[in-house]
Amino acid sequence: MKKFSTVVKVLFILMLVAPYTLFAQKMKVITGNFDFLKGQQELNVIFDYAPMTFYNEKMSENDYLEKRNKDISSNKGTAEAENWKNDWDYSKSTAFPNKFFASMNKNCDIVTGKNESAPYTLIVQTTWIYPGWFAGVMKQHAKVSTLLKFIETANPSNVLLEINSEKAPGDFDFVGIPNTNDRIAEGYAKTGKSLAKFITKKIK
Repeated sequence: MKKFSTVVKVLFILMLVAPYTLFAQKMKVITGNFDFLKGQQELNVIFDYAPMTFYNEKMSENDYLEKRNKDISSNKGTAEAENWKNDWDYSKSTAFPNKFFASMNKNCDIVTGKNESAPYTLIVQTTWIYPGWFAGVMKQHAKVSTLLKFIETANPSNVLLEINSEKAPGDFDFVGIPNTNDRIAEGYAKTGKSLAKFITKKIK
């Protein structure tokens, strides 16, 4: 009986850890190098959600919003669905960028934010999102994929570096996040952290 109890505990721990081992974030340089960032103190950032898709079906943002509106309205009412939509708009304009900036600035000496006077600009193009889910002890973290494009601020057609970031996990270790948009925001935080460490390593 004791042996069975131990097996159950081990399986439970593996169940919690598995999402992180199966969906580890991948960052890969597509083109360019990091030389232009050496000696830089500031970096301008723009968020571009135009290419964004959702789930394995690669549904559009409009289709995703319709799905969320239908699901929330049927379970919690139209008022709650409207509150969620307002939170989604706020998350795109404020929460997602702020999470990204905070992680970048904590892990890299280059100050990152909205600063059009900076010589170089990073365009964070969101390409794919899996929102994840939360059901008490059971959960699945969000995943955020982005194309990180560095351009010359004064000459946007001059692309200096492109990095593909895939499936940045959005969640806390062993603790789920009930709010869908908050889970996704943590995916942007993870993206910022990984990018900052990547930059720091490359410009030493």
